[in-house]
Amino acid sequence: MVSLALAPAVVDSATAMPLKDPKQQKAEIDREIGSLRAQLDDTSSDLANAYIALRTTQAAMPAAQQRLDQATAALARADAYNDAMAQALQVAQANEARAVEQLARSNAQIQDARTRVANFAAQMYQDQGMGQLSVALSATTPEDFANRIAMTDTVMDVQAQSLDRLATIRAAAVAQEAHLEALRAQVAQAKAAAQAALAKAQAARASAAQAKQKLDGLAAQQAAQSKVLAAKKAAEQKRLVTAQTEQARLQQILVARARAAKLAAAKRAEAARRAAAAARAAGRAAPSTALAAPSSGAFLSAPSDGWISSEFGMRFHPILHYWRLHAGRDYAADCGTPIRAAAPGTIISAGWGGGYGNRILIDHGIQRGVDLVTTYNHMSRFAVRGGHVARGQVIGYVGTTGESTGCHLHFETYEDGVPKDPRRWL
Repeated sequence: MVSLALAPAVVDSATAMPLKDPKQQKAEIDREIGSLRAQLDDTSSDLANAYIALRTTQAAMPAAQQRLDQATAALARADAYNDAMAQALQVAQANEARAVEQLARSNAQIQDARTRVANFAAQMYQDQGMGQLSVALSATTPEDFANRIAMTDTVMDVQAQSLDRLATIRAAAVAQEAHLEALRAQVAQAKAAAQAALAKAQAARASAAQAKQKLDGLAAQQAAQSKVLAAKKAAEQKRLVTAQTEQARLQQILVARARAAKLAAAKRAEAARRAAAAARAAGRAAPSTALAAPSSGAFLSAPSDGWISSEFGMRFHPILHYWRLHAGRDYAADCGTPIRAAAPGTIISAGWGGGYGNRILIDHGIQRGVDLVTTYNHMSRFAVRGGHVARGQVIGYVGTTGESTGCHLHFETYEDGVPKDPRRWL
């Protein structure tokens, strides 16, 4: 039989996992992709989509390999069955040919025996009978009579033997004809089985070819996606350098602002102290210099009604393989959902923030001994761009601008220019 050449497909180590039920495997893939999307909120959508596409392909390969292995095994079984049925057909046809040959010989023997009997009958008719009475009447001497009687017995014996042989040959021919009919039925049955086996082998070969084509397609797709991912990773590395530079610049500005704000507060406190001392020296009532008591509990209000999809903390980047700080809190909401100022304050800036997309920074002044700034990132558009804002005032709308994989608000709090967990203030 002609065998199907099945070249081994290249599957990387990421796919070397125990094969599972397809439904269970799909559910696990869906969970993994959902988790990946949550981890990649602040990653470029191009890189995230390229990585998820590659992981989806890699996850599909074990099942494709399993289908190919099963199809290959089925093809081997079908080919073996096809060979067995073809051999059985050859045996049945050989048996039929031998039976036909034997029947032909028997028919030839029957014809020969019939010819002999017919010739013998004709000879007897020509000799006007070979009966004992006819022989006796035609004898001329006692010795001739004895000889004629002996010859008559011999002739009758030969005639009886010929008839017996003819009957035996005819009986054998009848049996051979019945045997031949049975063999022909076996041949027909063997032909049907061989045809079914051939059809099964052809179907198995087509199935194996289809499974191999599917796996080869996935392997080629994986190779192409790996190249795309490599290019996206290189671009992401460059973007990260830019983002880190932007983050350092922002932090430097906020640190300087915090230092200036604290210095101004210290000067105001010193001026108040001197004014109080002068008032006491003049015998007047000193102006109150009491500072407001530190607020307790939540100072900031939630900036969005969306559900919290990610908290502040260290994250391991599943693509670039490094630890990074997720410097804020993410609120997942539909694009266009209003974003509100978390507390009264002054807008420092409203504009493009690189990977942060459309961004607003609000300075809330000295709170609990630190200069508190909040940032609102990935906005689809702004509602305000400057001036003083009140708590709960709509300042913009949820979007997915910058390096974002979906609609959400990335909310950050800075204490003296250093990013801190927003939960300390909410």
